[in-house]
Parts: sequence; C-alpha cells; structure tokens
Amino acid sequence: MGIARTHDEDYETTEFKTLVALAAMERRKDNGEFKGLTSHSSIVDLQDKLVCVTSGASFFGFALVNRLLLHGYFVRVLVANQDVEKLREMEISGEMMGCKSKISVVMAKSNEIQGLMEAFDGCCGVFHTSSFADPAGLSGYSKSMAEMEGKASENVMKACARTPSVKHCVLTSSLLACIWRDNTQYEFPPLVNHNCWSNESLCVDKKLWYALGKLKAEKVAWKIAEEMSLNLTTICPGLITGHEFSYRNPTATIAYLKGAQEMYANGLLATVDVRRLAEAHVSVFEAMKTTTAFGRYICFDRIIQCEDEAEKLADEIGIPRNKISGNSSDYVFPNCFELSNKKLANLMSRTLRSCYGES
Repeated sequence: MGIARTHDEDYETTEFKTLVALAAMERRKDNGEFKGLTSHSSIVDLQDKLVCVTSGASFFGFALVNRLLLHGYFVRVLVANQDVEKLREMEISGEMMGCKSKISVVMAKSNEIQGLMEAFDGCCGVFHTSSFADPAGLSGYSKSMAEMEGKASENVMKACARTPSVKHCVLTSSLLACIWRDNTQYEFPPLVNHNCWSNESLCVDKKLWYALGKLKAEKVAWKIAEEMSLNLTTICPGLITGHEFSYRNPTATIAYLKGAQEMYANGLLATVDVRRLAEAHVSVFEAMKTTTAFGRYICFDRIIQCEDEAEKLADEIGIPRNKISGNSSDYVFPNCFELSNKKLANLMSRTLRSCYGES
C-alpha cells in the first residue's frame, strides 16, 4: 500500500472538526467581504507553526486545514474570488464556529505573484493543493484548464521562492502524472514508483487533460524549485475519495476517471481517502524540517482490482459500471505499484500511531 492503514475515524466527528476549524471568517460590516480574525502581527512569534493552504475551500483543502489544526498549526487559507460565495454560504448556514485564533483567510489570484507573496508572507510553509474547479460550473476539465493549472503552479512556486519566511513547500500532484506512459515497450505491465512520469504527448493524444494539468503543474514546480533553490516535496495521490466525494469534488472526480477502463485493466486505478491524504501531507511537511522527506511520494490506500470493487466505486460516483470496468472478466489484476516503495508508509507510521492511538 502507498500509505499505512489506520482505524477508520467517525466521519461526522471529523467533519465537525473541519467545520469548526474553518470558522475564523467574518464579514466586514462595511461591505460583507470575508476577513481573517487572526492578524499577521498577532502570530508573528509563531512563524514556525504558521502555514498557508491554497484552494483551502476545496474538498481536499478542507481536510488538509482540519488536519493541520489538529497538529497544532496556525493556518492561513488562500481562496479565490469564486470561493467567497461558498464560504459565505457556510457562514449563513451556521456551519462555521469557534477556533478564531488559529485560522485566517486571505484572497489572492494565482496569476499575480506579488499578491501570492503577500499571502505567504510570515508563513514557514505552503501547501499548494492545486485544486482547480471548472469556472463554468460544469463537471469537466478542459485543455485550457490544464494550461491554467501549470501556470498557477509556476506562479505559486516563484512566490514561495521569493518569500523569505517560506522554508518548505508541498505540492499536491496526482498519480496520473506517473502512470500514463507508452507501455508498448514492456512485455508485462510496468511497475509504477516515484521515479515514473507520464508522457505529455500521450496525454494530449488521449485528451487526458486532467493528467496533463497535473503533469505540467508538477514538472514546472520542480523546474522552479531547482532554479530558485526552493525546498519542495510533491505527493501524487490516487483518486481522492471520502464522504460524498463525487458530489463535493465533481470536477476532479470525473476528470480523473477519463481513461478509467484502461487504468482498471492495467491494475492502475487506485484511490485514497481524503483524510489519509491530508495526514500524509502533514507527515511529509514535518519530515521536511529534518530533511528526511524529499522528492516525490505516491499515495493510495486501495487499488480497484475486481468487478465488485469497480461496481462499488461506480455506484458511489453515480456512473455506469462499464465506464470503469468495461467488459473485463471478474478476476484480480496484478498490482503494478512497486511494493518496495515504503517511503511514505515508513514516514507516516509514527505520526499515525500518535494520532490514532495505534500500538
């Protein structure tokens, strides 16, 4: 497995903690906009525990913010204009409450490096979750969005490198940036590990725009990190799942499954629970402080290997079963992920034991 298994948490408790964690927003009385209740000056002495999360109003962003707060971090949530209404709806519905001293909200555009630098100022680390939603509100991911994601990643990395307080950056990439390769040269299904990269031309030919976006975002991030000496680590998760994931994260879910039949047939359709992925990010970030974490990490906790599993996943998403399994027979596919890749599992083991009380 890509990460260590843990005892399942009660989802409602976790979700409640998430909503409580995201409570430090209120409208300015004069114009109704959101502002963080925690000022930059009030946490100047806590810079080693202050981090920024981009796309903090996304499905994965919520989970990551919650996990960071549970680990004692102060979190600055970066949101774009289209996220403000979502935060306002949460406020009106009464879902936000408490935790005023540990979270703040800032707005910045991904195409403005100076604005990103101002948002990151004072933070010791940045989590670029790279959670893009279709601005038209459709459950699709276009080629233009792939270009936007690559450019946004470039700007975020440059802003991190130019902000003196930022010491570490964690980028959320995707397993899709690893698995779409030309397999005609292999006699057997190839193993996939953290050294594997998808082929950009293949992604274009197959119109795998989500895979292309993640590939472009991660490659440009590593380019900027090398050129500007930024301490970067990337995590490549499988399809992110969790409670109502297809409803709460439709763009990424549908876009990820473009080419699902081929992934399933080759034993490469993997998923990861959003809470475990969030824990993996925190574990990697903390290990970066002692230089024990570096490079890329593949993160998954389940591989869809048979018809029953494919049917269950299809039902959860609300799509026909054959969209995933096609006409495949009911048999278990070989695990194409390198079993010796224990970097992330070993890195997380101590944190998981302390968090979940495992012996």
